[in-house]
Amino acid sequence: MPKTYREFIADPDRACAIIAHRAAWHSAPENSLAGIAAAIEAGYDVVEIDIRRSADGQYFLLHDDTLLRMAGVDAVPETLTLEQLMRIELRDRDGGPDNPMTGETVPSLAQVFELTRGRIFIDLDVKHVDMLPEVTAAARAMGVADEVDLKADLRTRADFDWISSAILPHGVPFMAKTRLEEADAETQLTLLEELCPFMSELSFERFDQLVAATVRLQDKGIAAWVNTLEVVVNPGFGDNAALLDPEAIWGRLIDAGVSAIQTDEPEALKAFLAGRRR
Repeated sequence: MPKTYREFIADPDRACAIIAHRAAWHSAPENSLAGIAAAIEAGYDVVEIDIRRSADGQYFLLHDDTLLRMAGVDAVPETLTLEQLMRIELRDRDGGPDNPMTGETVPSLAQVFELTRGRIFIDLDVKHVDMLPEVTAAARAMGVADEVDLKADLRTRADFDWISSAILPHGVPFMAKTRLEEADAETQLTLLEELCPFMSELSFERFDQLVAATVRLQDKGIAAWVNTLEVVVNPGFGDNAALLDPEAIWGRLIDAGVSAIQTDEPEALKAFLAGRRR
């Protein structure tokens, strides 16, 4: 992999980046060490993981507000210590009662950084924005500050000031979340152009909103990231439609200037990109 996340994203000759949502969960539990290892083995560019803080102030991976879906435990994870969490077994794939237990357990963020260092970039979806400075410090302490990104909304001048003072000075790549479908989209884009992060995660209601935004971002050297996840789908641009006609979904996004796609179907996106290059 390139030396830094920023260098990778800024490379004009690279293909569209493949971001594996909650790791490669088709072959392992989501947000697990096995799922991250599978994403590395598959050659994906970035793995997205969800970060929470334990009762004793440590960081661990889990998406939901409870352990019920992924572990069958009806408990709020933040009420448990990291030691307790790391003993909890995870269900396979995306969890639920139809998926068996695996032997994989809830991982700590430190374990993840040891696994990924120098092998894959990480999108850190920190579940509570107040934790961002602390997670930034953890990434620096573990020597992966150039291999991860943090993200947050950038909708107001107060957001701009907080990101500028609490996040940017630490040098960890920051990605602004920009919601083009909202009434304040123009304000968001103006703040985005002023902050000029290395990348922006864009959501949209109409395709023309995305096209216009990517033109503005390209002029500022800001890469465009779009999700095709069914759970947060941009209308008409989901993974299910992409599996049926990848050119009409992933291809159209790439042609519009999108250079990073987060998906629950990373292997299909990888195959599509390989065929498109040929």
